[in-house]
Amino acid sequence: MPNTPPIRVLVAKPGLDGHDRGAKIIARALRDAGMEVIYTGLRQTPEMIVSAAIQEDVDCIGLSILSGAHNVIVPRITALLREQKAEDILLVLGGTIPDEDQPKLKENGVSAIFGPGTALETTITFIRENVKPRTFAL
Repeated sequence: MPNTPPIRVLVAKPGLDGHDRGAKIIARALRDAGMEVIYTGLRQTPEMIVSAAIQEDVDCIGLSILSGAHNVIVPRITALLREQKAEDILLVLGGTIPDEDQPKLKENGVSAIFGPGTALETTITFIRENVKPRTFAL
């Protein structure tokens, strides 16, 4: 009988932004929703994030960016995912992202952008409905 493993999510804080309260809140909410969460901590480079995502075999990468560096960081992460043939990893973004930047980020591979005040259940539901879950037989 097939069994579905829990969704694995890497929560990362790229760049020099030192504010991680929101990332920790979302990491805990995803964990409480039954997902396996890997939190990378502060000041991660795109290379560190993609490397950890591949090593941990995650289904989703959740980036938390408040620094305004999203237009530089996100294209680098998506380029690295393509180089590693890991474009199937769902990429979501949270933080203070101006409305005018959102279309370009989505063109670059971001599946969803969750701004301040987004209900935790909205993020959880989106991830559940959009990851490509893996199955294995016991």
